[in-house]
Amino acid sequence: MFFTYLRRELRRRRKAALVVASGLALGIALVIVVSSVSSGMSKAQDKVLESLYGLGTDMTVTKAATAPKSGSTGRPKFEFDARDSDDDATQSTDRVMVQGFQTLASSTVTKVGEQDGVAGAVGGLSLSVMKVDGQFKRGEFKQEGGTGQGGTGRGPGGGSGMPQGEVKGGGASFDVNSYTVYGTDVTQQDLGPLTSSKITSGRTFKTTETNAKVAVVDSAYAKEKSLATGKTLTVHGTKFTIIGVSTADSGDAAANVYIPLKQAQTLSDSKDKVTTVYVKAADSQKIDGVKSAIQKNISGTTVTTSADLADTVSGSLSTASDLAAGVGKWLSIAVLVAAFLVAGLLTSSAVSRRVREFGTLKALGWKSGRVTRQVVGEALVNGLIGGVLGIAVGLAGAYAVTAVSPTLTAELGSSGGGARGGMMGGGGPGFARQSASKALDIALTAPVSLSVILTAVALAVAGGLIAGAFGGWRASRLRPADALRRVE
Repeated sequence: MFFTYLRRELRRRRKAALVVASGLALGIALVIVVSSVSSGMSKAQDKVLESLYGLGTDMTVTKAATAPKSGSTGRPKFEFDARDSDDDATQSTDRVMVQGFQTLASSTVTKVGEQDGVAGAVGGLSLSVMKVDGQFKRGEFKQEGGTGQGGTGRGPGGGSGMPQGEVKGGGASFDVNSYTVYGTDVTQQDLGPLTSSKITSGRTFKTTETNAKVAVVDSAYAKEKSLATGKTLTVHGTKFTIIGVSTADSGDAAANVYIPLKQAQTLSDSKDKVTTVYVKAADSQKIDGVKSAIQKNISGTTVTTSADLADTVSGSLSTASDLAAGVGKWLSIAVLVAAFLVAGLLTSSAVSRRVREFGTLKALGWKSGRVTRQVVGEALVNGLIGGVLGIAVGLAGAYAVTAVSPTLTAELGSSGGGARGGMMGGGGPGFARQSASKALDIALTAPVSLSVILTAVALAVAGGLIAGAFGGWRASRLRPADALRRVE
């Protein structure tokens, strides 16, 4: 009897049922679209952050650099000997410097790995190399940070933010070339900046090459310097054989050149030292707890999570993400509340128009509970219909966003002398990139997960039950006499 009556009433009141279902469908569709777009933005931000310190890294442990001493700029100094000759004398020198942070003892990596909630920890050493080749006739030439007696050098910034280019004047002509080098632990290559790049030529490091004179170079740097697999690269007097060329998945590469960690420590005179510890948490939901444990048990360090770095991302990606999380979220809630309220009022109004019908049923022996169940059943079916329509419209909207793939821009930090990750005390090689801010273009997608679909179904059921509650309450107050008064 229940289903027979339900089927008859839904057919008889198709327009009213469609109005209620459409209202619920609109709210549910908006929730699906906003949720899927927010998920796409989250993935876009993750992709941006991976370019800072690598795939699979949940946080980094560093130690902030000390301020330069009074009267010092903290920049490298070069001195070239005088030559009492009219002939040009060519001289070449380079400096290898730890970039961005104070060094940490290599034992810090082990300590971090022993903390509760840490699944893996890998150390890395970020370096910058500045090489100067010059010709000088007479007098002593001193250079500090690209300036010196006889001229000021101006050139495009290199990977480390140091000056590059050719400088002439005062009887001197010299070339400045700066680039970044990252010492990677070849025994654990599943964490750290190199994981955000793919080997496009040659191979990556072998786990046995812990102290080998081999290197992997970034494809952009290789193209600029005409480097390729099999060629050699000289760093501070040490020749490294290029075994592979890597290409960053997004944005800039973390460094121009990657070499084994021990070799990097030797070049920079930083034995058993690292600048950054890359950490992977055992549970992504407990990152804050792991961060607190590291800060408490390993003093003097700065722990930076992906969430911390996300706060430094600006541009249209950040703006759109804020809108989705703020305006989009509250708009969805407002529309849902309105849809539930309208569905409830329409159902209650429909019951009021059926006073004679329900009054007659009560006169024939129907209990109030039976009438209420009938009304709730009708409202629940309307809610499910609205859910189906809402899911269909929501999926269509999410598909449209993915098909169009609007491009959003992510601005990764900007400072005069720092760099992206370094501004927040995290990052490693990210600090060694150009000091100018860098914009990354990210294509937005709107993936729909199973959890979003299940949420939509739950909302449809909730909408139906709420509407049924309104109608059921109104129906429960009807009495058999109401039918007689309506007839009169």
